[in-house]
Amino acid sequence: MSLAPSNKNDRDAGVVEEICSYLTADPAQSFFLFAGAGSGKTRTLVEVLRRLTGVDAHAEGKKLAKSLFARGQSIRIITYTRNAVSVINGRLGENPLATVSTIHGFCWDLIAGFDEDIREALIHLNNQAIDEAKAEAAKRKKGPTDKDKEKIEKLIAKEELIRSTHYFTYSPDKNTFGEGALQHDQVLSITAWLLACRPTLQRALVDSHPIILIDESQDTMKKVLYALLIIVDKYPSDLALGFIGDHRQRIYMDGHRDLPGVIPEAWKRPKLEMNHRSQKRIVDLINNIWMADIDGRTQPKTGIPQCHRAEKNGGTVRIFVGETVASDEEKIARELLCAKEMADASNHVGWINLKTEVQTLAIEHKLAAQRGKFLSAYSALNLIDEQASRPQASAITIGPASAQVILRELPAIEACMNAHGDVEEYAIIDVLQKLGWLKGFPSSPADQKARLSDWHKVVTSICETFSDSNATVRDVLSPLVTSHLIALNDQLIQAFNDQSSPETPEKPTTREEKVKLGWKKLMCTLWAEVSRYRTYLDGQSALATHQVVKGSEFKNVMVIMDDKAAGGTQFSYDKLFGATSLTKQDHKNIEDGKETTVDRTLRLLYVTCSRAEESLALVLWSSDPKAALDQIRDSGWFFEYEVKVVPCLQPT
Repeated sequence: MSLAPSNKNDRDAGVVEEICSYLTADPAQSFFLFAGAGSGKTRTLVEVLRRLTGVDAHAEGKKLAKSLFARGQSIRIITYTRNAVSVINGRLGENPLATVSTIHGFCWDLIAGFDEDIREALIHLNNQAIDEAKAEAAKRKKGPTDKDKEKIEKLIAKEELIRSTHYFTYSPDKNTFGEGALQHDQVLSITAWLLACRPTLQRALVDSHPIILIDESQDTMKKVLYALLIIVDKYPSDLALGFIGDHRQRIYMDGHRDLPGVIPEAWKRPKLEMNHRSQKRIVDLINNIWMADIDGRTQPKTGIPQCHRAEKNGGTVRIFVGETVASDEEKIARELLCAKEMADASNHVGWINLKTEVQTLAIEHKLAAQRGKFLSAYSALNLIDEQASRPQASAITIGPASAQVILRELPAIEACMNAHGDVEEYAIIDVLQKLGWLKGFPSSPADQKARLSDWHKVVTSICETFSDSNATVRDVLSPLVTSHLIALNDQLIQAFNDQSSPETPEKPTTREEKVKLGWKKLMCTLWAEVSRYRTYLDGQSALATHQVVKGSEFKNVMVIMDDKAAGGTQFSYDKLFGATSLTKQDHKNIEDGKETTVDRTLRLLYVTCSRAEESLALVLWSSDPKAALDQIRDSGWFFEYEVKVVPCLQPT
């Protein structure tokens, strides 16, 4: 069953020196480092950088470091998450020859302040969108629809707005709003266009950073990668690129589906074959998953099978299959029974504490919201701002900016309450000052006393509402809104005053309709759901999605596969395991050689399985358990004793 080559713990020992030889050559040579799950790519990257910047003794690296210092240059390292930036900087120490940032930080460093160029790029990208919308409308037999016309009109109006904007703002770590505020995807697209079209910017980049290393390159926006490939082809003696990653672990749509296929032939191709993270059984499983022949798969099997460490020759894997018609409560209870079986099979008592010692992973945010009992809060905020409503590994996620009074400010009022639920008088001023709610405070003592009295009543009333398990967002907001003590978001006020039912037979189509409906739904949401949703946003929920745990590892992992509860269309475990037939669109994508639902789901399964160090439980809630079990047994991925039916609850 194992596809892994014979094991040697030191098989990757020479990779660091190999890469150093490429980057200290004259001229430096570009490379693509294939680095699979748990292969130690961050450690490898750091060791290379320490040699090339003079931190560790290295003859050729010392020469390069002197050259970089003399020219005022640095090696640019681009990685995907803020956490990875912190890890690399922590291991390098203060090092002026290594500039580390996220891809968003890198792009903004290049274009910040060049408002005229940003404006021109935005106009170009908007014109592309107009042309695409017109072309799509022209295909219709009966001519453009009203929605087509509305979309084109909005894009044309958007161009005028862009032209009238004088300054542009952005933060790589959070969403920004207001006039001239750019979003994450926009900054990447703008930078890609400017890098491809502005020779001056190309030259400035090369002169500042003769070596650029991109970690997690499989998830880096294709347009940015292509722009860098254009530059290195134009300046082969002045710039060397290093792409580091594993296309099997791509989880974002913007990344390239076959990264090895676009790497120029002349590039060097070192590889890390060891998996230092997982036990042998888990390494064997992910190797078999990737090499599988599955109906609906179009992505090539390119990639190197991994091998386990000599001392990690164990590991426990089980796959449980149940019927998806069960209620959420029943599923959760039966998953606890799966965890008990895992505890018995693995001899790891951590499985008994499923919520604290096992990382549970879900396919979609909606599934996490449903299981975490904050679906109403998530659905409402997702309508208000889809991008800001879900936790991300690459940026601080605080939720939609317009809802911060609900998500961050009102919860801060809880600090005024002691363990007995009483309001602490001294804490009120402290909290109000931190929130900035005392700005414009009256100057006369009498007015100050009156204002503080008003605030005391509001805070006390809010705290009393917190203790009501049936309190809605509108209930908690009411004391603050009716007090008129601070200015609040117009949309929030309108939704607060709108007592009509948020239920509507018509699905919102425009952005404005979605936002309005989202606010109406949010007002009717229980406050307790908002609290649970904030825990999820902060990455503290027991159930996480694969995007949030990108790059992480856990001793014990349970993967919940439930297409029905997830409610998405991008992934389907039932298709992957043969319980559901491929659609007409799937077959069309196969004919066209495009990515399919099966491709995306296979990668997702690979990524989630590879998070586990010691033991792994896969729980599939299927629409056709028998068909799924038959294909699972035929797949060759699992031993017969590893394939289980989800245990049933005992009658009470």
